[in-house]
Amino acid sequence: MNKTELIALLETKHQTFIELMEGLSAADFEKQVAGKWTPGQQLEHILRSVSPVSLAFSLPGFILRLVFGKANRPSRSYEELVAKYHAALQKGGKASGRFEVKSPVPIQNRNSLVTALKRTVLQLSRLSTNKSETALDNYILPHPLLGKLTLREMLYFTAYHVQHHQCSVQDIVTTQTETT
Repeated sequence: MNKTELIALLETKHQTFIELMEGLSAADFEKQVAGKWTPGQQLEHILRSVSPVSLAFSLPGFILRLVFGKANRPSRSYEELVAKYHAALQKGGKASGRFEVKSPVPIQNRNSLVTALKRTVLQLSRLSTNKSETALDNYILPHPLLGKLTLREMLYFTAYHVQHHQCSVQDIVTTQTETT
């Protein structure tokens, strides 16, 4: 997937997620289903996940290379990256540290979280446009679950990750039994 297609995918996946979040009732936004984050918590998690990627993409290549190194292999395809993520989840991988959302997210926070997510995804898209195709494959970033990813793979992950959480939110909303 080239850079233009990847940026379009990133924007489309996030826009679809944002529209879902904006359309939820207060009850659905705060709905708790055993063992899962509420939709509000998932929104906050997505924002927490995209923000450091956007920050990293703002750094010049020499800083990325100095801090994280250079790729020693070609970038995986989108499908390969998604398979790697699913394999990590199957092994019990889950969010931790600053990416874990422990507190409830009330409906009153939705608008500010959505606004911040829109702004962050737009910033990431703009920063990605400024990276060359070669840079996307040469520089790496650490991922807490998947290890070292090229910039291209990190964009693949970011696009897929929001889709993964969108499916989770849709499952929660359609679950009939609410457990607290």
